Amino acid sequence: MTHISSTRLAADLHRHTFGSDPTTGASAPGRVNLIGEHTDYNGGPVLPVALQRRTGVVVGPGDGWSLVSSVDNSRVTVDVHAPLRLEWSDYIVGVIRELEAIGAAPAGATVAIASTVPIGAGLSSSAAITVGAAKALSLLAGRRLTPVQLVDIAARAEHEQVGVRGGRMDQTISVHACVGTALLFETGTGTMRTVPMPGRIWIIETGISHKLTGGELNARRAECEAALETLQSRWPGLAHLADLPLSDLDTALAMLPVHLARRTRHIVTETARVFAAVDALSSGNLAELGRLLVTGHESLRVDYESSCAEADTIVEAALAHGAFGARLTGAGWGGAVLMLAAPERETAVVEGIRADFKAAYGRCPLSWSTEAGGGVRRETVRE
Repeated sequence: MTHISSTRLAADLHRHTFGSDPTTGASAPGRVNLIGEHTDYNGGPVLPVALQRRTGVVVGPGDGWSLVSSVDNSRVTVDVHAPLRLEWSDYIVGVIRELEAIGAAPAGATVAIASTVPIGAGLSSSAAITVGAAKALSLLAGRRLTPVQLVDIAARAEHEQVGVRGGRMDQTISVHACVGTALLFETGTGTMRTVPMPGRIWIIETGISHKLTGGELNARRAECEAALETLQSRWPGLAHLADLPLSDLDTALAMLPVHLARRTRHIVTETARVFAAVDALSSGNLAELGRLLVTGHESLRVDYESSCAEADTIVEAALAHGAFGARLTGAGWGGAVLMLAAPERETAVVEGIRADFKAAYGRCPLSWSTEAGGGVRRETVRE
């Protein structure tokens, strides 16, 4: 499905649920992170790509706040100042609260959401929702937020309201993505530059849904903060864990307990892999990029302990059938694996992965491909 179909689905859902046409709408993409996993909340670089799959959010004026999503088609009326419900509507409520804080929220609205971004697959379905909602609701209020404001509203909705303590990579790529490119985003400095992304990226879903509010991601962030605090006793000027030079890594590891040493080793080596991946993409060397994906996955599996057996099986199968490389993408503990292969090998590699996975788990994983898509945009919603 295209971004237009997501928006049209949302508009149809709005008409069916609320009996009226939406006034305005927006769509925002999910993302796949090529490399740079868990570096964003450690001040390091990331290299995400926007998916062609998108989330459509359409809105109309209302006396209160009524929401509906294609996930379950159930209408929800919310009090945005009441405790959160621990469900999908929390992300919209979080956006509304943050928009109210800057005077950019409408007085009320009817909101309908439809998405082709898989949920719980590590492809940032939540950022697609929050970015799309921030854009659509601010337009309904007569405000045109800057890209910086959109990122800030969407990020704060997840971090401060819902309580998922990630970084800002997901919201940044969802807002700033350009068709045909990856985005090198250096989170410590805020600098961004596009890098050509040729060809297609294959997504193989593990079928294991991760729940970021379950605590694993927050625990890893706390571990990284603890490691940084310890290392600052030796390097007082060390602002972020990702700033630690590779040349100092062995000294740093000797100062830390085993589990914090592993987390630190992943962050520092992953930071180096991001810049190496940019060089590989810039020179068109997809084989080298594939090698970096594989070493990055091994680091996630061993040092960050955020992989799962299903993801490991997919990576092993991809390599056995001739892929350039593959790795778990997203926060981890389930989700999806990204895979790169030569165009003439893609079909055989995907078929091989599916066969090996079925032999191991008795089911075939979902698989699909994407090219690098564009960022958030206003959508036409009138019939």
